[in-house]
Amino acid sequence: MGADVRRKRKRKRGRTAGGHRARTSVLLACAGLLMAGCATMPDSGDVRSVKASHPGDSQVRVYAVQPRENAEPDEIVDGFLEAMTSDDPGFATARTYLTKQAARTWRPAQSITVLTTAPDRKQAERLADPENQGRSYPIRGRHIATVDSRHAYRPVNPVEYKDFIHVVQQPAADGKGKEWRIDHLPPGLVLSEADFQRNYRSVNKYYFASGEDWVVADPVFIRQRQDPVTRMDPVTQTVKALLEGPTNWLKPSVDSRFPSGTQLKEGVTSLATDDQSTLKVPLNAKADHVGGEVCRRMAAQLLFTLGGLTSVRVEQVELQRADGDRLCVLSKAQAEEFAAVRDSGRAENPFFVDENGTLMAMPVGGKADTPADETLGPFGKGEMPLRSVAVDRDESRAAGVSKDGKELRVASILSDQDLRPALVTSRAVRPEDRLSAPSWDGRGDLWVADRDPVKPRLWMVPDGEGEPVEVRAPWLTDGARVESLRVSADGVRIALLLKEKDGGTTLRIGRVERETGPGQAVSVVDLQPVAPRMETVTAVSWAGPSRLVVVGKEADGVQQIRYVQTDGATSATSVLPGVNGVTAVSAPHDDRAPVVADSGNDGIVRLMAGANWQRMVKVLGSSPVYPG
Repeated sequence: MGADVRRKRKRKRGRTAGGHRARTSVLLACAGLLMAGCATMPDSGDVRSVKASHPGDSQVRVYAVQPRENAEPDEIVDGFLEAMTSDDPGFATARTYLTKQAARTWRPAQSITVLTTAPDRKQAERLADPENQGRSYPIRGRHIATVDSRHAYRPVNPVEYKDFIHVVQQPAADGKGKEWRIDHLPPGLVLSEADFQRNYRSVNKYYFASGEDWVVADPVFIRQRQDPVTRMDPVTQTVKALLEGPTNWLKPSVDSRFPSGTQLKEGVTSLATDDQSTLKVPLNAKADHVGGEVCRRMAAQLLFTLGGLTSVRVEQVELQRADGDRLCVLSKAQAEEFAAVRDSGRAENPFFVDENGTLMAMPVGGKADTPADETLGPFGKGEMPLRSVAVDRDESRAAGVSKDGKELRVASILSDQDLRPALVTSRAVRPEDRLSAPSWDGRGDLWVADRDPVKPRLWMVPDGEGEPVEVRAPWLTDGARVESLRVSADGVRIALLLKEKDGGTTLRIGRVERETGPGQAVSVVDLQPVAPRMETVTAVSWAGPSRLVVVGKEADGVQQIRYVQTDGATSATSVLPGVNGVTAVSAPHDDRAPVVADSGNDGIVRLMAGANWQRMVKVLGSSPVYPG
């Protein structure tokens, strides 16, 4: 491995049931380069009426249709449910199905309720209302997630959704007769998972870790196309979302360098790069007097945030004052200094523990069944046989848990130094109740869980060599047991596999909070579910700034490996090819190296882009890990 790992240490740090009529028209757009022979948008031919829930196709455009004259109550309800799935500016057409009062008070941007399928509209229940003969239509579904007004996605354990839509008769617009309109409806939008994925896409906003100089990803959802409410294009929506500040869950552990109240200049609904790939962003007067260094960090937040948009290429950002004068300019290369993990230009190296407990380095490329290399240092010599291991992000040190699970030690993997004393020791009687596999964050701090049922604890070792700090984890007293843990590169979030009282294993994300001042008070709080639809989760690994690779299975399903956002969002394209019996998995921070896994009898396997799983090394082993 030698020179490849000798890096300088970085700084610390259809709508409805029963055949109800679908009244929405859609235009199937061509995906350009992705579809052979598709060059231009057709300007003739029939417009086909289809169900709006068109699974997984973001190119489907939905156009709402106004209610026909003398429409029956069923049609009014069905037409409104269809219109909610459209890109109609201001949801103006959807509002035509509402009474004037309901149209004024409906706030579609307030929230999104995501159901597994389109809302199931039941038959009307007549109310005892002889004056207007109002009708109430129960709405049912399986609730799986909610998106709040800050664009934050939160999955929930699938639960039955119940609400209703109420229609009444009111005088027709021409004053002749009456027409049915909706006077009560669920808050916000209610969409199927397919409609949600068609209309919205995930983007990462970036903020600075509190008290630090590197950025943290904060995933949110924006519209795929123009936002119906703000009329903003996706780039402008993304900038606006960044300026609004972090999501409520992440807010306690991050800071924005934009002054409070900073917004886009009034009237800006579209942002586009020039021929130099520079994006000029006009701000309001709240940012007029920021200094140069603060402005650079503001621009860095924008560059990291816009870097995830495939629809635009931004090489540098120019921030402007309210009068149009330049505040500062920053390029992508200059912004890289604020990354939690800096790009070294080389692919990361995976490691594993062989059947003798020796730390081995695996070749990234090359043919299958390639011989592995022993690492330098005590762990490479087998001075302490290992049960599990973690390599720091500089690939200079390894943290190993002894074969019996009792001791956590740290040793160099670049030189033959003596093995240091144990940093953490477990007193649990059974080996399986002792120390979990360790994990490094990007600050250089080391984390491990002691699963002793008598006194379960979570430990953080500053810089991997200081006095261990017991992390405040009040949820440990509720009977949860840490099966494994993985800390993010930014040190702000921790992925936890927890065995609950009922025996099931769930995946949760905790927020890391560090108190300033004397001492090293650290807490992990506000645990959120990440994969609630999985009945059992076997293994997890970080796969970038806001994505995880998860091994598990849904109820009555087979084991699957898939990518999951840290907010719990998934897509149909996130499932990886299957491989049998995976007990551990690890992914690189970027996608230039393969995902690796322990597949039991098949040994250590890898998944390279565009290929199937293949055995990576000749020897048997366990605990495959990338730095982190």
